[in-house]
Amino acid sequence: MDGRAGQVLRGKRLEYFTIAWNTLEGIVAILAGAVAGSISLMGFGIDSFIEVLSGSALLWRMSVDADVEQRRRNEKRALRIVGLCFLALAVYLAYESGAALLRRRAPEHSIAGIVLACASLVVMPLLSRAKRRLAAELGSGAMHADAQQTEFCAYLSAILLGGLTMHSVFGLWWTDSAAALLMVPLIGKEGIEAVRGEGCGGCWEKCT
Repeated sequence: MDGRAGQVLRGKRLEYFTIAWNTLEGIVAILAGAVAGSISLMGFGIDSFIEVLSGSALLWRMSVDADVEQRRRNEKRALRIVGLCFLALAVYLAYESGAALLRRRAPEHSIAGIVLACASLVVMPLLSRAKRRLAAELGSGAMHADAQQTEFCAYLSAILLGGLTMHSVFGLWWTDSAAALLMVPLIGKEGIEAVRGEGCGGCWEKCT
């Protein structure tokens, strides 16, 4: 299959993989976070489910790919949905991590969380790169924003890994909450840009 139809099919396959991976990632992270009492793991798990929502929104967008005007409207809706979810997650992490620091609440060690973060650091950059290439080919702002979200998942994985490892190795009780706080400005910035329709890097005019 050649041309735009082939590109759209590749996009759908990437989103199906994103949904499957992040569903598994989210389940593991939230379960591990609940067991360990880790805010950063819980936040990472919620972010994974936001990625599931983003992937679902992209699949919905691609279902009307032949209709230019409808595609543009769905692009904007998809970006706003993703942006609002980012902002909600940022508020949650700021509140929970701040409360944990005030109460000096330390999580349990989580080997499962460390393994998950390492796996995500391998998968997410590769997936983001593939999405960026396809976004350029399609001229899709929503796909570009979704690639950014996947890339941020890699950043969050690195932050998560650092917090969990420092807690496990050095016994620093505050690193989990600090890791969660480090996620807040990154997630909040992406949320604001997506809600404003800026997540596509100004390429709405090319989404035809």
